[in-house]
Amino acid sequence: MKVPFLDLKTQYDSIKNEIIPAINNVLENTAFVLGKAVTDFETNFAALQQVKYCVATGSGTDGNHMVLWSLGIGPGDEVIIPANTFIATAWGATLCGATPVFVDCEPDSYNIDPEKIEAAITSKTKAIVAVHLYGQPADLDAINQIAIRHNLLVVEDCAQAHMAEYKGKRVGGLSTLASFSFYPGKNLGAYGEGGAVTTNDPLLAKKVLMIRDHGAVNKYHHEIYGHNYRMDGIQGAVLGVKLKYIENWTAARRNNALKYRNALEGISDIILPVEMNYAKHVYHLFVIRMADGKIETRDRLADFLNDKGISTGLHYPIPLHLQECFKHLGYKKGDFPVSENLGRTGLSLPMFAELTDDQIAYVASSIAGFFNIIKSTEPEVHGISSGVGTF
Repeated sequence: MKVPFLDLKTQYDSIKNEIIPAINNVLENTAFVLGKAVTDFETNFAALQQVKYCVATGSGTDGNHMVLWSLGIGPGDEVIIPANTFIATAWGATLCGATPVFVDCEPDSYNIDPEKIEAAITSKTKAIVAVHLYGQPADLDAINQIAIRHNLLVVEDCAQAHMAEYKGKRVGGLSTLASFSFYPGKNLGAYGEGGAVTTNDPLLAKKVLMIRDHGAVNKYHHEIYGHNYRMDGIQGAVLGVKLKYIENWTAARRNNALKYRNALEGISDIILPVEMNYAKHVYHLFVIRMADGKIETRDRLADFLNDKGISTGLHYPIPLHLQECFKHLGYKKGDFPVSENLGRTGLSLPMFAELTDDQIAYVASSIAGFFNIIKSTEPEVHGISSGVGTF
């Protein structure tokens, strides 16, 4: 059996009778940049995320930059960012000329650890980026309380968290500004690059709109500095079609995560992801960890699954503080042990709405089989269980 990490073709086949006419409509009207398809999507996505304003952008990275740029973040400022995230989060600060300051993640949620934020705050700190990693919201109440005490701004990076909820409210409107990504592999993915900025503040929404289009509201009247961060019309059309299905796809992801839990819970050599009691996780990724904490075990398991036709992923093997591009910041190995351990031992299993029960069972039985082999060939390894749960 083949189990891809992500199956965009199956999803496309299920909606292509709507996708093709939507794209053709953009072509026939030559609305290649912004246009009605994009504005309609902005309106509907804002409603989905329970936020007042949505500004569609060319990518999620554009959005990361725009949220901090619109807040006046610049050279000499510091922005607190989790060490365990994709590097695009940090580009928001660096593109503004600011310095990213990294903080370790929690061992359960894998999101930024609020208890470690205050130690990273200095007189130069201006903002905290709350990343809702893998599809699970960060602990916004705890983060916001810290921000209030120190007069800091909070923004959300929702690149992996479409429709995720924190204490019953959807992310994207729970801070000053938020950014989303619609990269093809995301829960709500375009057929190219795409992103968005959301906010409940009308003045900030207007500023983001201006930044997106060369600092202008009216053509050739440039009131502030800006850039070209506009969304393509075709991506707006694709996302407009997909938006009708995102609630069902999200429910399917959550259901598949439950099936994984039931099938894997008897294997004591892995640690399953924890859904925090304040969160509704949307499972952009389903990341397990090796209980023995060894990179050798993780890499051997990945190779074993690959040989069986099961594709896996690593998110993220090198935490941001150890990336070469941030070497000048002076961080060293051991500074953020939780993030570093996750980078060594985490393995992302196939996760998408269209996963079948047979595929999930095959992944689970293959993982169990791997540890059975370990047990039979390396008897000194303890805590091995061959049990595989049922759905």
